[in-house]
Amino acid sequence: MDMVPQIKIIIADDHPLFSQALSMMLETNINEAQVSEVDTISALEALLAQQQADLLLLDLDIPGGQGFNTLMNIRQLYPQLGVVIVSGIEDSDSINQAMSQGACGYIPKSTPVPEMVLAINEVLAGNVWLPGESHNHNVEQSTEADERITSLTPQQHKILLMFADGLLNKQIAYELGLSESTIKSHASTIFLKLGVKNRTQAVIMLNELQLANAVLPNGARI
Repeated sequence: MDMVPQIKIIIADDHPLFSQALSMMLETNINEAQVSEVDTISALEALLAQQQADLLLLDLDIPGGQGFNTLMNIRQLYPQLGVVIVSGIEDSDSINQAMSQGACGYIPKSTPVPEMVLAINEVLAGNVWLPGESHNHNVEQSTEADERITSLTPQQHKILLMFADGLLNKQIAYELGLSESTIKSHASTIFLKLGVKNRTQAVIMLNELQLANAVLPNGARI
C-alpha cells in the first residue's frame, strides 16, 4: 500500500501558547501534517537547512527577523516554500505588502479556528488566501454548528463523544447498558440534528467546535 506523503509545516512564532495551539489545530485538522515549531529566525534558518518543508506560517515580529525583509529573504532562498503570514497586525497596507513580497496567504491571529483551517487548506491546495468579508460565512457556519450540537440531548451528546473516541455501536451499547438498535436509532437522530450523513462528519464537526472554543491557560482563545 502506498504511504500518504506527510505535509511538513513549520510554525515560526515566539508566542508559545499561540504556537502550541496552532500546532494542535494543524495536527488535528490537516491530514498527515507534520508540524515543527521555532521561535527565532536563527532556529528557522537551521531547520530549513536540515529539511524541506511544504508550508511556513511566519510571524514577522519573530526575534531576529527584519519585518518584510525576512519574508523577501526566505522567498529568495526557498522559492518552492509556501509562506503564510500569521500576524496580529491586520491593516490593509501590511497585508498588501506581504502579498507583494511573495506571501501566498495572510491570516490575522484573530481569525476563528474553523476559518484558519479553511485558509491553510486553501493554501496547501495552491490557492491564495486573504482575510476579508467573503470568508465571513465560515464563522456563521461555526455558530450554526454550535447551535446544532447544543440541541442534542445529554444522552445523544455522550454518544457523539463516544463516536469521537472511535467506539463501535456494539461497544457503546455495552457501556451505556442499551441495545445496539437503540444506539443506531440515537445515531440517526444525531446525524439528522447535526445535518450530517455519518459519524465521521459528526466527529469532524465536534472537533472543530471544540478547537474553536478552546481556552488557553492565559484565558485567551486560539
